[in-house]
Amino acid sequence: MNTLVLICAFIMGFSIMTVELLGGKILSPYFGGSVYVWGSIITVFMLALSVGYLFGGKLSLNEPNTRKYGMIFIIAAITILPLVLGHEAISDWIFMLIEDPRYGSLVASIILFLLPTTIMGMIAPYSVRLLVANAESSGQTAGFLYFVSTLGSALGTIMTSFYLVLWFEIDHILYGVASVLAVVGIVSVLFPKPLPKAELVNE
Repeated sequence: MNTLVLICAFIMGFSIMTVELLGGKILSPYFGGSVYVWGSIITVFMLALSVGYLFGGKLSLNEPNTRKYGMIFIIAAITILPLVLGHEAISDWIFMLIEDPRYGSLVASIILFLLPTTIMGMIAPYSVRLLVANAESSGQTAGFLYFVSTLGSALGTIMTSFYLVLWFEIDHILYGVASVLAVVGIVSVLFPKPLPKAELVNE
């Protein structure tokens, strides 16, 4: 199970940064690429991830297993689809209502990215819960998990900004992210493995 969870955390880190970077490409035709726009995107992503960490941690307390873990990936994939299908219409509508790039980009970021990023943020604490075998090793386990996840984020950043945006259209990349998350989720659901009772951390 450890290998599966680490691979999943790596993929999620990659996916989060890919969506975040594409957020700038999505909003730039309407609000530009200024620091206001990137400030809005980063703010929404950080807030969404913090909420996701909170809910993911609470969810992981109730009989954690890879079936529930996989369902988070599947739900994340589903929430990305409205972003793919509606980002142009939503951005255009918001631009018509709010031309100020500061508040227009902030509102657009909330509507487009808040929900999928919140769901994706739930993966990190749930991953830690699946990996932790005992209280003594929890710090080391969490540290290694975040190392792997952040490594995925770094690779997602460089791959998306240097290559993917040159090779594919934005919608195609987002469809790819959703497809990968769905496949990972299905694999996790098909091979569930609950934590043995003896390994659960005292709460």
